[in-house]
Amino acid sequence: MWKKLRAHHAKVSDRRFETLVDRTRAAEFTAQAGDMRLDYAKTNVDTEGRALLIDLLDQADVAAKRDAMFAGAPINETEGRAVLHTALRNLDGGSVLVDGRDVMPGVLETLARMEGFAADVRDGRFAGQGGKITDVVNIGIGGSDLGPAMAVQALAPYHDGPRCHFVSNVDPADIAAVLRGCDPSTTLVIVASKTFTTIETMTNARTAQAWMGQNVADTGAQFAALSTAADKTAAFGIDPARVFGFEDWVGGRYSMWGPIGLSLMIAIGPEAFRAFLRGAQAMDRHFQAAEWQDNLPAMLALVGIWHNQICGHATRAVLPYDNLLNRLPAYLQQLEMESNGKGVSMDGADLEVPSGPVVWGEPGTNGQHAFYQLIHQGTRVIPCEFLVAARGHEDDLHHQHQLLVANCLAQSEALMRGRNLDEARRKLSGQFEGAELERQARHRVFTGNRPSITIAYPQLTPEVLGQIVALYEHRVFVEGVVLGINSYDQWGVELGKELATALQPLVEGRQNAKGKDGSTAALVDFLQSHGVS
Repeated sequence: MWKKLRAHHAKVSDRRFETLVDRTRAAEFTAQAGDMRLDYAKTNVDTEGRALLIDLLDQADVAAKRDAMFAGAPINETEGRAVLHTALRNLDGGSVLVDGRDVMPGVLETLARMEGFAADVRDGRFAGQGGKITDVVNIGIGGSDLGPAMAVQALAPYHDGPRCHFVSNVDPADIAAVLRGCDPSTTLVIVASKTFTTIETMTNARTAQAWMGQNVADTGAQFAALSTAADKTAAFGIDPARVFGFEDWVGGRYSMWGPIGLSLMIAIGPEAFRAFLRGAQAMDRHFQAAEWQDNLPAMLALVGIWHNQICGHATRAVLPYDNLLNRLPAYLQQLEMESNGKGVSMDGADLEVPSGPVVWGEPGTNGQHAFYQLIHQGTRVIPCEFLVAARGHEDDLHHQHQLLVANCLAQSEALMRGRNLDEARRKLSGQFEGAELERQARHRVFTGNRPSITIAYPQLTPEVLGQIVALYEHRVFVEGVVLGINSYDQWGVELGKELATALQPLVEGRQNAKGKDGSTAALVDFLQSHGVS
């Protein structure tokens, strides 16, 4: 099938797909789930190409593997685990079995405990030693930080609880900046680490504990933990009533639907958090029920495969024209690159095609005055994914939101249409002539024929954010199955951790650098000479 797709691409690669985009194509090359619309008409995918891409899904048995995931089968084969972040938002569904045990009673019990604690914090029944909680500091890293940090910012219009802050980097500047603005006596610290051993998280947690201990009598009384390591959280002084665990079938970058989302729940309230879950549940059901051609996650994945594995475009720009989604590109970097940044297939053989693309981006319109120059006129084609809402949350500034939407639509149109040399000459006619006209005109040529997709929705609400995140989660799943890889392990992050642990005594001056490569040893010497040890 890969050969057929490459042959089809070779046949159509020189085509100006702008010529295809009429009203009929605009209707046929979209997919919709509820009020969310995916438009991929501004790509070079045509009816034949789409059929070949959909054949990839059938060839890889995506439907059966999708059903196995939702049913609790151990599809994370390298670790022998189920992959059931979907169970965390299965509010209205039936039982979900893992090794013959229904996990839903435990999921719903934990959700109810979270809701009770969040309500207590928000209403002041749980207070700090100086009064009602005013600030929540979430300490985590990776999936224990990126998801909730992104969602808290995205749902800022719904905040009616304490201020929420996030600390992830082991660089002391990160935690120092956050704690500087908080009162220890009215701050709740949430430590998010499943094992309670993550070195960056626990280093920051101990720093926060020392900071709080300088001002309050009982530091443990203002800590909560998102962890399954009850013995370690108890040793840290955290009451079991404020410890919220989750199973090993919830991967870190897929975990904000459960306890990792506690900071979000405290910020927006349990009711809005449930709406967030229901939005994701609605996308789950759409993914399970919709035919492939009408299936948002499937088509988003297939267009991504067309651009990366078939066209050879190695990067993907995520460009939300919704400033509330400022952190979405960073969140998707982990979701997609940690999931599908693999070099071997499930059976351990080398991949025959490139793995996932480099994901990056910033919100519009800021990016237009930064890197869009490269997107429009650079020598590499960068497929773009725009996200845009029909309405913002600032009703009195709706005219300004209309300008934002116009910019978003203009960028996708400009990428497709471009500007040829004749058009550039006409534009400059009367300003220049002769050789200078030719030179100036060439600087104003846009090749166009650059693909983009647009995801449009009415407004960024908790439900819609849930839909968006679940959409991208399932996109990762589909791409992973088609590539034949395991999207749910992350061995690539382990080697650096191991080496950092071994290097710390050298950096501190407790060991010499004997046995290290020359570059590393020289860098240790240089940094020690300037005060690192």
